[in-house]
Formats: sequence, structure tokens, C-alpha cells
Amino acid sequence: MSRLNTIADGMSALKNAADGGKATCIIEPASKLLGAMFRCMQESGYIGGFEFIEDGRGGQFLVHLNGRINKCGVISPRYDVKLNDLEYWETQFLPGKNFGILILTTSKGVLTHEQARKEGVGGDLLGYVF
Repeated sequence: MSRLNTIADGMSALKNAADGGKATCIIEPASKLLGAMFRCMQESGYIGGFEFIEDGRGGQFLVHLNGRINKCGVISPRYDVKLNDLEYWETQFLPGKNFGILILTTSKGVLTHEQARKEGVGGDLLGYVF
């Protein structure tokens, strides 16, 4: 299996495990960016938790699913988003108002779109979950 986009591979593995009704999912290889995205998903209640497992080949994440993911994915290309354009991107990727999260990488770290709005920063779109 080719590993061209580890974030896209990780998000699709997460979606497939959630669709299959699994309780846990192993995602490899691990990356700091993927870990930061999982932290946002955990804070928003979409996953139960996750842990890093060192395997000598880049590591793995063991993600505990809680059945709240309907759909998740990566946004490619990573669109540059200004603070006042967040609403437009919400309508593009999320099914309804106040339903789901966009995950952005900003100058203040990896944040959900609500956190970015609160912090007053824009950034690049990474993915979505609802």
C-alpha cells in the first residue's frame, strides 16, 4: 500500500473502522499532525481517546471509537482560510449549522473552526468530522 498522504490514509481508516462498528482502530504511520487532529476530535467528543504506540517504524495510534463519527475526511488541497471565510467553508464541508467540525492548522496550533473563531485566527483546512 502506498503511503502518499498519511493524514488521508489515517482518516479513511478511521471512517472505515467507525462504519464497521469497531471499538478501536490502529492507524499507522503516526505523525504529530495526525495526533493533533485526533486531539481536536477527542475534545469535540468524536473519539473516546487515542494513544501512541512506538513500534520502531514510525509508530502507531490506537484510537478508541465511541460511535459518534458519521463521516470524516481530509480536505485536499489545503485551502487557505481567512477568519471571515470560515462560514463559507462550513457550508461546503459540513451538513448543517453547529453540526460537525472543521480542523485547521493555524499559527496557534491545530484547532477546530470554533476555536479558531474564538482565537481570531485563520489558517489552512486539514479535515472535517461530523
